[in-house]
Amino acid sequence: MDDKIRQALLKQVEKEPFAQKFGLKLIDLQEGYAKVGMAFTEDMENIFGMAHGGALFALIDESFEIASNSHGTMAVALNMNINYIASPVKGSYLTAEAKESNKTKKTATYDIRVTDSQNNLIAACQALVYRKDKPLPFLGK
Repeated sequence: MDDKIRQALLKQVEKEPFAQKFGLKLIDLQEGYAKVGMAFTEDMENIFGMAHGGALFALIDESFEIASNSHGTMAVALNMNINYIASPVKGSYLTAEAKESNKTKKTATYDIRVTDSQNNLIAACQALVYRKDKPLPFLGK
């Protein structure tokens, strides 16, 4: 992976307000791949005391965003299909791994898996991006 792209993404993710709000942490970054972690905290529960789907989606979307933009060109989501498999145990540390499975000039697909610290599958997602023919706007900064 190009180091300029890596450093720009690391810097941008670190200061992203949404990621800060949910405590999303970038664990690993490679071209076409990202691993993001998040602690499942009490304020992420739904009305049943289980993980809110929106909190899990936030984790999935963050890994997807980073992996799909790791080539240095802007990529925006077109579709995400998520299967919620299990609710994590309260206090669990969750990770989402987004892996690129196919890339063309205009689109790319990703397989994303959310697991807990015991490697239990929490959610699985297939996602599609549109790859714009524009460099990441923050590469020059």
